[in-house]
Amino acid sequence: MPRIVCIGEAMLELSEAPEPDLWRMGVAGDTLNTAWYLRELLAADWQVDYLTRLGTDPFSDRIARFIASSGIGTGHITRDPAHGPGLYAISLDKGERSFTYWRATSAARHLADDEDALDAALDGAALAYLSGITLAILAEDRRAALLQRIAAAGVPLAYDSNYRPRLWEDADTARAWGEDAARAAAYVLPSADDEAALFGDDTPDATAARYAAIGPETVVKTGGGPVALGTGETVTELPKVDPVDTTGAGDSFNAGYLAARLCGADPRDAVRRAHALASRVVQGKGALVPAGRQDAAGQ
Repeated sequence: MPRIVCIGEAMLELSEAPEPDLWRMGVAGDTLNTAWYLRELLAADWQVDYLTRLGTDPFSDRIARFIASSGIGTGHITRDPAHGPGLYAISLDKGERSFTYWRATSAARHLADDEDALDAALDGAALAYLSGITLAILAEDRRAALLQRIAAAGVPLAYDSNYRPRLWEDADTARAWGEDAARAAAYVLPSADDEAALFGDDTPDATAARYAAIGPETVVKTGGGPVALGTGETVTELPKVDPVDTTGAGDSFNAGYLAARLCGADPRDAVRRAHALASRVVQGKGALVPAGRQDAAGQ
C-alpha cells in the first residue's frame, strides 16, 4: 500500500457560527488540511498518515479522534503530558480571512524531538509533505533533524513555503530554511503572495523560475488566478469563483495537485484538478469542506 506522511501541527479551529456571538470548534492546520483532502481524493489503496505531537488533555483527544475518523492514520502521533494543542480563530471580511493564534506552547513544537519516531514514520513512505509553518514552529536543530531524516529515508518531499512572519525569528531565517527545504524537495507548491513578501519576487513566473533553478517540480499558486509552472508555462484557463471563505484554499489545491500527479496526471492537468477542488472549497466555510470523494486520476 503506497503511503503519504503529512507532517505538521493539528490545531483547534474556531469559526463564527450563524448565530450572533457563537463560535464553532473544529480541527484544522495547514498540513492536516492537505492530508484530509488527500484522503478524500485518493483511492483506498493509498494510506495517508499524519505525524504530529499532541497533549494528553481532552482537546488533544478530540483532535486525535477527528483525524482517525477522517480515515487518516494516527499511528505516528506522539503525546506530550507537558503541552497541549494550539488554537486559532478565523475572522472574515468579504470572503478573505485573517487569523488570531494561541500556539506558543503547542505540543507540536516538539514533533521532531524523537528521531527514532521520525524514522519509523518515514520508513517506506512514497511521499512526505510539510510546510514552512511546520519548520517555523520547530527549534533550529529540530528543523535540521526533520529534513535530514527525510533525506536519509530517501522519501520524496513536497513543500509549501506558507510564509507566516510571526512564526519565524526573522525573514533571513525563513528564507534560509525555505531554500534548504526546496533543495530537498521533489515538489514545491508556494503561493505568489508569500514569495513576494519573503523574497521580493516581482511575478509568479519569477518565483517559479527561482525554485525550478534549484531543482524541484514547481507550481506557484496565485489565489485563484493563472498558475505559474517551473517549466516556464502558465496555466491560464482556470474558471474564477467568488469566494465565501478562502480558508484552506491553498492546502486543498496542494492536495489536488499531488493526488493527481501521484495518479499519473501531467502537471497542467494536475493544476486544473487542483484548481477545481480549491474552487469548491472556497464556496464553503472553514478549512475542511466535504465535497464527496473523487478520482484524482480522472478515471
